[in-house]
Amino acid sequence: MSDAESPTDFDPTAPNTGEDFEPVDVFPDSTDFDLRPGADSCYKCSTCDTNCPVAEVDDDFPGPKFQGPEQWRLKQNDDEHTIDDSVMSCSNCMRCDNACPSGVPLSQMHNTARGEYVSEQMSKTSVEYWRNRILSNYRTSAWLASKVPRLANFAMNFGPARWALEKTMGVTSEREFPEFAQETFREWWQKEGAAAGSRERAREHRRRRGESADADKKVAYFHGCYSNYNTTEVGKAMVRVFEHFGYEVVVPEQKCSGTPMFANGMLSDARRHAEVNVSSMSDLVDQGYDAIASCTSCSMALRQEYPELFDIDGIDEVAAHTFESLEYLRIHEDLRGELDAAEVDGDLAKEFAYHAPCHARNQGLEHQSVELFRDLEGVGIEDVGESCSGISGTYGWKEEKYEKSMEIGEEMFEHMEDADGDTGMTECPTCAMQMEHGTGYDIRHPLELLEAAIVD
Repeated sequence: MSDAESPTDFDPTAPNTGEDFEPVDVFPDSTDFDLRPGADSCYKCSTCDTNCPVAEVDDDFPGPKFQGPEQWRLKQNDDEHTIDDSVMSCSNCMRCDNACPSGVPLSQMHNTARGEYVSEQMSKTSVEYWRNRILSNYRTSAWLASKVPRLANFAMNFGPARWALEKTMGVTSEREFPEFAQETFREWWQKEGAAAGSRERAREHRRRRGESADADKKVAYFHGCYSNYNTTEVGKAMVRVFEHFGYEVVVPEQKCSGTPMFANGMLSDARRHAEVNVSSMSDLVDQGYDAIASCTSCSMALRQEYPELFDIDGIDEVAAHTFESLEYLRIHEDLRGELDAAEVDGDLAKEFAYHAPCHARNQGLEHQSVELFRDLEGVGIEDVGESCSGISGTYGWKEEKYEKSMEIGEEMFEHMEDADGDTGMTECPTCAMQMEHGTGYDIRHPLELLEAAIVD
């Protein structure tokens, strides 16, 4: 990697997120979720529009500025104003939040507007509504599929079945459905002794590291749907890496983070899931645990979208104690020092083309994987640029959005193919789907590489 490609170094002792992270609050003294304060901060520079990947490929999409501040200005001046249906074309990538120079909480406005549109204007008998609801409630489908994974893997990718799904439900037949694991992460976790087993392993690792066996190092893992039902190797790597550093891991009761529900305006569904997640996580936070997520969309939901959209007891404490997995280790451990002494061989001794998910960028985490692994013996890693992957969760699975999602992802595909390696890397499971779909590359998670480097 050339010096020109090297990202700015991180200082692990001065992280850019963490306990001081404060989600944007546009309802400071309001009980009716009045979005005027946020709208008034917009001075119509249109930076959000020029950074919107959907607006770049869809001439009919009016862009984030209209979907957020302008819609709410209209709504305040006209009681009969309805939400424009174009709000359903927003992919919830949240790049507009990152781009806005005056801190307008655009994604919060979009989520709220989508929720109102779906609740009050979308026909509950329409195919679009039920397609979106099924896609956004992936956890339910995955739970059912996990009971018969071999049959599900065959049935979901059977050509006529995919064709029928497209014709009847509007789910694109161009994509292959991800495979379900033969054993879920939570099933594996139970076989490994669950929390009690992790406690013993962590104590042994602390002794090995010269730390007190009774050191107070404990985390609660929010694995999300995909690491539980599909890429279980990511969840296993997370547990092994954290235990290597002496952390006791617990895996509390949890449901979906709600990210796909936000993107589809299913805020009632998202709230039901959030109530379970906040309840279980807040109890653990009270006991001194921090919440760790291996998916950047999950950490984004818990630390920003939950407190922006919901009023649930314990929500602020959970948000303040939620971290992405590598971020947490970068803050609390000498991760770079450990990697300086490490070397990778075998299956993961590769050149990696790394893509930073949009939701990692919104948390200030877009450079950390490249910075951590760029000098690791036995591997190479190259950042493939700032473009959006284009899939944005459920967006790229919709038949009418598929071609747009591929247009958005074209720049990323080209950069990956120009990179030295033919293996991709990202923290986001749906970005991984898009990367594999557009290039044919195998895609790995940074936690898998970290495990290969430091865990015996």
